[in-house]
Amino acid sequence: MRVVTPVSRRMVAGVGMCIGVVMMPAAAQEWRPAKNVDIVVASGAGGSSDRTARVVQRLLQANPAFPSISVTNRGGGGTVAWTFLTQHPADPHYIATFSPTMLTNQILGIGKLGYHDFTPLSILLREYVLVTVNAESPITSGQVLLERLRKDPTSVSFAFSASPGNHNHVIIGMIMKAAGVDPKKAKVVIQKSGGVGATAMLGGHIDVLVGAPANALPHIQGGKARGVGIGAPQRQAGALAGIPTLKEQGIDAVFFSWRGFIGPKDLTPAQVAFWDQAFAKAIQAEEWKQDLEKNAWAEDFMGSAETRKHLDREHEVMTRMLTELGVVPDKR
Repeated sequence: MRVVTPVSRRMVAGVGMCIGVVMMPAAAQEWRPAKNVDIVVASGAGGSSDRTARVVQRLLQANPAFPSISVTNRGGGGTVAWTFLTQHPADPHYIATFSPTMLTNQILGIGKLGYHDFTPLSILLREYVLVTVNAESPITSGQVLLERLRKDPTSVSFAFSASPGNHNHVIIGMIMKAAGVDPKKAKVVIQKSGGVGATAMLGGHIDVLVGAPANALPHIQGGKARGVGIGAPQRQAGALAGIPTLKEQGIDAVFFSWRGFIGPKDLTPAQVAFWDQAFAKAIQAEEWKQDLEKNAWAEDFMGSAETRKHLDREHEVMTRMLTELGVVPDKR
């Protein structure tokens, strides 16, 4: 997870997949939606998963192959949404958002469902984790944050969404380790969505918000919040250009989330091929490029086959990292 794949390689892979889809036998492309497609969001409204779903809904609606597309928020840290998806086996009219939370839920024993229980369809983007505080907070930098934690680990409350052990939680653990403090001593408050977390941070109910940049950027730009650091290997462009990395402040914390879509188990090759083509076409739209910039996302497109391989690798990496952070339950 900490080795960043160049966007250019993803773009080449996306173009190659588009060509491959075009060259597939006609029989493999015969399926298309016969009714409304429901995008099930694995978090509450206003968060990153919700934002991703609604952007993709808009882009897919431009494709005449879709009769209509709806978005349904089911939250529950992912477990409710993914359980709902299992109730529609072999039905490609239902897809759901997913992120590293699906892997961490299973690794930590929070949920029993894993990616093997579904049909991985795509990963569209990556999103670096941003650490943000209220503009009036005495925490003015990463170093100040470390000093506070060294004096009293429980004096700082961290908010993130939407499930323990996810990528946001991992960053908090990395910050605690950088301060020389046991990650299990972190005072965390789990929110229903990143939007709810941002509201709590602005209201002074929690000290530090850890999550997607898009949830905090409008408040940073409006002078109501301050970006303490971002978990990227180097400074980012655009709206994030003025925010230092955690790494340059002496905090060894480089981490990002990926976001994509899964379908129910037992989809046919024709149905998977349709979704491969639909997502590949959607990210060619100029609007997608604008959405990437607006939400501080980085394109990281993978089709169904590459997504499956990525998840195999990611599960191994996440298991190791969460074990190192001491959050994986002892099964002895």
